[in-house]
Amino acid sequence: MSDLVDGARELGVELSAGQLARLDQLGAALREGNRTVNLTRITDPAAVETRHFLDSLTVVLALRDFRQADPGPRVVDVGSGGGLPGLPLKIALPDLRLTLVESVGKKATFLERTVRELGLEDVEVVNQRAELAARQPEHRDRYDVALARALGKLPVVLELCSPFLSPGGLLVALRRGDLEAEVAAAAPAYKSLKLWARLPIPVHLPGLQDGRGLVVAEKYAATPQTYPRRPGLAARHPLA
Repeated sequence: MSDLVDGARELGVELSAGQLARLDQLGAALREGNRTVNLTRITDPAAVETRHFLDSLTVVLALRDFRQADPGPRVVDVGSGGGLPGLPLKIALPDLRLTLVESVGKKATFLERTVRELGLEDVEVVNQRAELAARQPEHRDRYDVALARALGKLPVVLELCSPFLSPGGLLVALRRGDLEAEVAAAAPAYKSLKLWARLPIPVHLPGLQDGRGLVVAEKYAATPQTYPRRPGLAARHPLA
């Protein structure tokens, strides 16, 4: 795991032997779970460490305002799938209070089982569509950070994630491509959802030099009650 250790160190994260063991266990769980549930197309252990785990840890580049919070920040991973980026981030930063939102029942079951097997505390799995979970009082306007990876086009990500955030919270989306152009094109969505666009954060790490970066938005006011719209509308009729 030397590439993972070195890459994490460049991000300012020192992984202990225990944390590396848990990440190794998570990798084994992903490969095993992938036999029955479509969790990932990447199964080579070395590729999983870099393209899944290290990629997930790049979120720390956007969390400098929250790293020293006590208690740890409330983080929601929307459309978590196989637990990425939420679970690697939780392993590396154990003070996080993490919620994994996943609509597919088999994937949610995988997440629940994996959280138990890894012995992770302060992790909740919500088996529900984001559009429905974000309207529940225990989740709406409650989180410091919302994460999204491979969730869809940026306006869709903004609509599905922003209602979870409290004002002042950050939305961090792991993306690839021309991030500045993507943010500019999504300007109407930012305005409708009461978000400020921060400058995208490029990622330059060995194994991840393929145009990856973080799109970061700050929520400055409560999300209008119109959003999120009913399930499926964000994808069919994006705000930008």
